[in-house]
Amino acid sequence: MKKLLLSAIVASIVHGHAMAADADTKKKTVNEKHVENIRILGSTDGLRADTGSATFIDETELEKFEYDDINRILAKVPGVNIRQEDGYGLRPNIGFRGATPERSKKIALMEDGILIAPAPYSASAAYYFPQVSRMTGVEVFKGPASIKYGPNTVAGALNLTTRAIPNDSEGGLDIAAGSDGYKKYHVHYGNTNGDFGYLIEALNVSADGFKELDSGDDTGFDKNSFMAKFNYDLSTDSLNQLVELKLGYDDELSHESYVGLTDADFEKTPNRRYSASQNDLMDWEHSNALFTHFMETAEFSLTTRAYYNKFERSWNKLNGFNFDNRLEDIIADPTNTIYADFIEVLKGERDSESTRENLVLGDNAREYYSWGVQSDFAKSLNIAGIEHQLEIGIRYHVDEIERKHTVDYFTMTNGQLVKTTTNEPEKTTFNTEESKALSVYIQDTITLDVLTITAGVRGEYIDSTYQNTFKANDWLTKESRIWLPGVSAFYKFNNQLGFLMGVNKGYVPTSPQQDPQIKPEESVNYELGLRYSDDATNAEVVAFINDYSNLKESCTFSASANCSVVDTEYNAGEVDIYGLEATASHTITLTDNLDLPLSAVYTYSQSEFKESFVSDFALWGNVTAGDEVPYLAEHQITLAAELTNNNWQAAVLVKYIGEMKEAAGTGVNFEGVNTEALTVVDFSGSYDINNGEHGSVYLKVDNIFEAVESVSHRPYGARPSKPRQAVLGYKYAF
Repeated sequence: MKKLLLSAIVASIVHGHAMAADADTKKKTVNEKHVENIRILGSTDGLRADTGSATFIDETELEKFEYDDINRILAKVPGVNIRQEDGYGLRPNIGFRGATPERSKKIALMEDGILIAPAPYSASAAYYFPQVSRMTGVEVFKGPASIKYGPNTVAGALNLTTRAIPNDSEGGLDIAAGSDGYKKYHVHYGNTNGDFGYLIEALNVSADGFKELDSGDDTGFDKNSFMAKFNYDLSTDSLNQLVELKLGYDDELSHESYVGLTDADFEKTPNRRYSASQNDLMDWEHSNALFTHFMETAEFSLTTRAYYNKFERSWNKLNGFNFDNRLEDIIADPTNTIYADFIEVLKGERDSESTRENLVLGDNAREYYSWGVQSDFAKSLNIAGIEHQLEIGIRYHVDEIERKHTVDYFTMTNGQLVKTTTNEPEKTTFNTEESKALSVYIQDTITLDVLTITAGVRGEYIDSTYQNTFKANDWLTKESRIWLPGVSAFYKFNNQLGFLMGVNKGYVPTSPQQDPQIKPEESVNYELGLRYSDDATNAEVVAFINDYSNLKESCTFSASANCSVVDTEYNAGEVDIYGLEATASHTITLTDNLDLPLSAVYTYSQSEFKESFVSDFALWGNVTAGDEVPYLAEHQITLAAELTNNNWQAAVLVKYIGEMKEAAGTGVNFEGVNTEALTVVDFSGSYDINNGEHGSVYLKVDNIFEAVESVSHRPYGARPSKPRQAVLGYKYAF
């Protein structure tokens, strides 16, 4: 059915292409400026005068390696720390400058400048992440550059930009197939006829999976994404004005599991999956609507957006045994005689022989929604000969999560799970969290000849409620009020060299159910660096310090934490995270038609808990002052080399990630255990057929040398990096 739907869309847009051949495309200016407003960063020639740390990856760069995984895309951005999990980036764990990466919950995750995590205030863990294959830009903001994009300003912000409605008839088709049953079908078409413009886009990505279940069941995924945009130009001679409606729908069915392997089994067969995880399945749907009004005069611009997002998921997964000890304990210590029988049942090598050996499978069903209205105002001023770029924003946002967690019981029989629950599933966690937030920011960029100064402040006013559905007296209401200032500067030494500096206050709010004694995460973030640019070379070096007055973390199944109450938060007190970020690119002209672009990205990170404490949080344990924050590599390096010609290009990317601690202190699973250092080499190449008139073919090979290491012992046991994957594709533009 999905393939038939895609075929129908292809037919309809080709028909639309023919109908729009003589379209009126006179009014382009307002649409182009609207696109620039949605895309927060713009690409410029020469030395960038941005006062903060910001990175923009454009569509051309995204197409070089045809990545579907945001983790691989962010390899070319310094200061990003990632904990890999499933190998495909289905539910990424992304942090910036050492911020805890779990479910990307400490970054402000946006699509087209709008918060896109399911419930960014109430439950910021991003179990939904947009398909990056349909994005035309990726923007990363760190330090003071992220002050406009809260609520989370400790780590920074990640903005994904979708395809814009074209000014002329424009479409594209992308079909690919590869190893492990990989398939991609991507089509888009848009046009502007007079004052009316539209865009239709559809994407399907699927794979059989590279892991092998003992039971022989599926371990792959199937993801769909559909988007439609419509706009209308209302411009007059004195006023540029545009309205746009974006509608989106995404879904995913993935046979993913939190269950990993014992170290002994990982050494033998790293891509194995135990039989007990055969029923694990993530099934979700996401829908969204965004209405935008853009207005611009000679004096100012104003963009107002009204948005709505809904996310529903059913996350069936193995929770453990009907036994006091936890699944992560059993996998972490398989030689313990107490656990020997349970390990055999987990692998399907032995049938369940008692109720203690029955397996507990939970459905962490959840419903999320968020909606809001956001306005951003910009005006250029000249006061007493000084240029000011004033920006003011206000947003009213509401989001909610409703948990409906249940469990069923199974026996292991001849390697298969057999359900023993005869009644309705047992209810475990039923609660609701809701947040209502009013946020504002004011930012002024002042230009004084060669010095540019940006000063701003962000305000967050949050009212939240929590209600346990089972217990009428288990509820909580609370409020949070905070102002988050920031200032940064760029000094242009000459046309090639400049220096930047900045400081801002970082903040991550607590969720509605947290007791008021749990403090929000707060920090003061500093950065100091230089930027260089000439005709062939670009470089930037930035030193950073994030001085946490309080680091917090939450108990989740994805962190293999034993949650008596799901998403309970913990405080760790003072923590220092510091390091160095460096990027450099240089293009060598070999011949008139052949260039050799080279690039390097390096991140150095160090961390230190400043206080000793005892915690039952799975990633911390008994911490002694001086211990390091887990899942933060000391060294990360990305090197890329390309050959580009008029009709073809070839590129190689080498990514190195150093080893990472998996637990900060002692008394918890995997204390003293590190992930292995990992070096992965990716290749991509493309060829334009008949100078592109008949499309182009491309070949990509991820992990050419089949480097497979344990990238994490969480959630439950050792997990492998993605092995070699080869993909052959065809693109056609019409």
